[in-house]
Amino acid sequence: MNVPGKGILTGMAQTAKNFVGSYVSKERMTTVQYPEEREPAHEAARNFPFLVFDKDPEAGLRCVACKICEKECPPQCIYIVMKRDENGKPTKQPETFDIDVSVCMSCQICVEVCPFEAIKMDTDYEYGEFDRFGGLLLGKDRLAKSNQYYHKIHPTEAAEVDARLDKERKTKEVADKAKAAKLAALAKKAQNAEKIAGDAKGEKKQ
Repeated sequence: MNVPGKGILTGMAQTAKNFVGSYVSKERMTTVQYPEEREPAHEAARNFPFLVFDKDPEAGLRCVACKICEKECPPQCIYIVMKRDENGKPTKQPETFDIDVSVCMSCQICVEVCPFEAIKMDTDYEYGEFDRFGGLLLGKDRLAKSNQYYHKIHPTEAAEVDARLDKERKTKEVADKAKAAKLAALAKKAQNAEKIAGDAKGEKKQ
């Protein structure tokens, strides 16, 4: 039986239920008094990129200024200049690393293409500035954040990255030791051969 106004009454009842529930139900209490109260960001959340450093914010930057992220960035909001020494030789460190967050679309492509785990996505979203040009152009000093910070906002991902980097580091150390041992053996062999040749030459003279 179709009762006139049934739909309106049903809707009002649901609205009243939600209204009362917003005060008494923990699941429905979704509003917080921002900025005094803040909801913790989810681990999978992402906003704008930042640069990861180990120990030292300058020398410890993982970025080697390879410019892959700059080339792959769809809105072209990344600008990198490699640092060079007094002789003009590349140092594999960024002299300049800028990201224009007013253009960045948070696509995370820079993170996906980085082979050095140097750039990651931040969860911070408070980037309000009076200067919408210079204020939203983030330089290396503002982009650099510690590996501890990375662990704080993305603990699962950061742990996986550290484990992978540690494995790669140990593999490289083993390879370097094997290479050094091989070079030492070749040097010793050459030294022995030179000694034998010298002894033979001395005997021939006698």
